[in-house]
Amino acid sequence: MKYTWIDAFLMEKLGVMKDLQEDWNWIRYQIGGKMFAAVCLDDDDRPYYITLKLEPLEGDFWRKQYEDIIPGYYMNKTHWNSVKADGEVPDDILKDLLEKSYRIVFSSLSKKKQKEILDKSS
Repeated sequence: MKYTWIDAFLMEKLGVMKDLQEDWNWIRYQIGGKMFAAVCLDDDDRPYYITLKLEPLEGDFWRKQYEDIIPGYYMNKTHWNSVKADGEVPDDILKDLLEKSYRIVFSSLSKKKQKEILDKSS
């Protein structure tokens, strides 16, 4: 995989947990029990997609900019997008998209859950 920095980048965010969703062979990154990113693995456990959530218009914009960004692999095609793990999307853009995905899901959590996550970090 081209983006070897992803795990460290995502795990340094407040309240992030990860697990392996064995049925799909995905490494899921979650905040408050909700997934905001996933690294999809092939049958040989090699990453082939990085899936993340974006606002629909932004997702559509990025899909038009890069052929390596497609509608979410096995996900809702309106809100989720997948980036080829060996694609040509620049690191800084992928980091920005992952950051946005984190913020979208964090903001969808209840105020109580958001406070719990923020309080644990202080």
